[in-house]
Amino acid sequence: MQFKISDAAVSFGANTVLECINFEIKPKDRIAVVGRNGCGKTTLLKVISGEIEPDRNDSTHANIIRSDIKSIGYLKQTAFDDDSVTLIDEIRKIYAPIIAIKERMDELSFLLETVTDDTKIKEFSALQEKFNLLGGYYFEKEYETVIKKFGFSDQDKYRPLSDFSGGQRTKIAFIKLLLSKPDILLLDEPTNHLDIESTLWLEDYINNYEKSVVIVSHDRMFLDKTVNIVYEIEYGETYRYVGNYTEFVAQKKAIREKQLKDYEYQQKEIARLTAIIERFKNKPTKVAMTRSKLKMIEHMVKLEAPENEDKRTFHIDFQPESKSYKDVLTVKDLEIGYDRVLSTVNVNIERGERVGIIGANGLGKSTFLKTIVSQIPAISGQFSFGSNVKFGYFDQQTTHTTSNKNVLEDFTDEFPTLTQTEARKALGAFLFTGDDVFNNVSDLSGGERVRLTLCKILRRKPNFLILDEPTNHMDIIGKETLEDILNYYEGTVLFVSHDRYFIKKIATSLLVFDTDGVKYYKYGYEQYLNSISQNTINYNNEKTAIKKEKKVYTTPGKEKAKRERKIKKLEEQISLIEKNIALIKGQLNDETICADYVKLEQLQNELNENEEKLLLLLEEWDTIV
Repeated sequence: MQFKISDAAVSFGANTVLECINFEIKPKDRIAVVGRNGCGKTTLLKVISGEIEPDRNDSTHANIIRSDIKSIGYLKQTAFDDDSVTLIDEIRKIYAPIIAIKERMDELSFLLETVTDDTKIKEFSALQEKFNLLGGYYFEKEYETVIKKFGFSDQDKYRPLSDFSGGQRTKIAFIKLLLSKPDILLLDEPTNHLDIESTLWLEDYINNYEKSVVIVSHDRMFLDKTVNIVYEIEYGETYRYVGNYTEFVAQKKAIREKQLKDYEYQQKEIARLTAIIERFKNKPTKVAMTRSKLKMIEHMVKLEAPENEDKRTFHIDFQPESKSYKDVLTVKDLEIGYDRVLSTVNVNIERGERVGIIGANGLGKSTFLKTIVSQIPAISGQFSFGSNVKFGYFDQQTTHTTSNKNVLEDFTDEFPTLTQTEARKALGAFLFTGDDVFNNVSDLSGGERVRLTLCKILRRKPNFLILDEPTNHMDIIGKETLEDILNYYEGTVLFVSHDRYFIKKIATSLLVFDTDGVKYYKYGYEQYLNSISQNTINYNNEKTAIKKEKKVYTTPGKEKAKRERKIKKLEEQISLIEKNIALIKGQLNDETICADYVKLEQLQNELNENEEKLLLLLEEWDTIV
């Protein structure tokens, strides 16, 4: 056990956010924290990181146990000490101890070329061992790989931090956090700024991470592929489930059903016993029996009915005000971008389609939407909307806008003909009830701003929805609600999303932005994945067929003999190199040459070369045997 907190509570003034926290982290745990927006998930991460000190739920000091924890990593801000520093130099700060050792080793190496000094030789040997243990021989490859996987180019590495957008800066901070490899890694909505390819890489990274990870996320597929424990926060309390997200949902449903069944059974039993008591309580011959029944009721451990799940969500009976013609959007040779062409798009979207736009970051997915709604000009090419098309556009930047108006003023300014009662009813459907409508728009959370924007868009009843990352900042119930709305919507939808579960549920066709062009697929996400998989299988089959064609003119006996000769030769080579490696290692451990720096360096180089050769031979042997 690394971390444990028992019976803790967190309050801000009179507002109790977390009422009863019981939470435990063991080495190599993969934990998800789920719950509604505002339930206290981020607050819990701050408790774990030590940023917030909780109380016990009886107002005394909370019991927190931390054991064998050297570092806790939490991505809580994206501010950097110096914005003029380049991306690569900012990342290399993580490896300051390794870089310092390397610089000292270089100094010693230079000195020892001209003079023999036993003290410096010993220092060099000690530093070399430490350098190896810290991963000094591969740390540069490690950070280069991560930078690339997060979508930064070779040119980006040498740009100052001030050149990057807010989302990119968040990713840079995220890279630093991952590479620092804390004992407990705290991730708050880690996939929000990642494309699908980067998310897949992060899944693999987390699954191979040798320490503990705690994730707050509303990405259902991501949680299914990464976690083995789920903590749910509901009504201020934590509940622990073993398994991934899908397993958690099934367990929770089964537990609630059992609780309800047991409660209903007990209530029926109490009612049955009470009826017997009432019927026979005044009969002298039944006094003992009625007392027995009464004691049975008194001795029962009374079960509570399970609390209703917090299923509050926005709702709207939404259909287009009018129907568009068959052709909704026609795009021909449309070059999109700002100072350069990011992609060229050709597509025809028809009424009723739900087109999901996917692909790597930086290829122009959001730029394409901004172009067709005329927020930015096209570089070349053309696009046109069909007859009677009325579109509604959701911009992912909505969550960054500021306003001095309150929610009600912001809404009625766009719909001045509505009465205040009508406006409050419309806002109430999106969970802005009571005094919520007087909250300043600038003070709203990301999820609240998304709901307000959707409320305004859907109020206009467009027949073509253009949505850029609509589910960012939404909790899972909010996503499920939007999925239901869009699936029953009779208009046309064009949307950008990195949420694979959302794409799978909504898209009837896909527009895929790739480095080799933009392709349109007339089918959904699952079939798209199957087609990619099938293409890979076909490609491998073609390679196998080519190999088989080469063997057509070789008799089985000759082929077998040739294979056996090859194996024997490889095994002889492997045996020889293994002997060389053993011999070199023996020499490295020889006390008589420990002070001979030149000899030690020569032997180490020979050892590295032999080990590389051995690895290549073993790989070749493995493919033949």
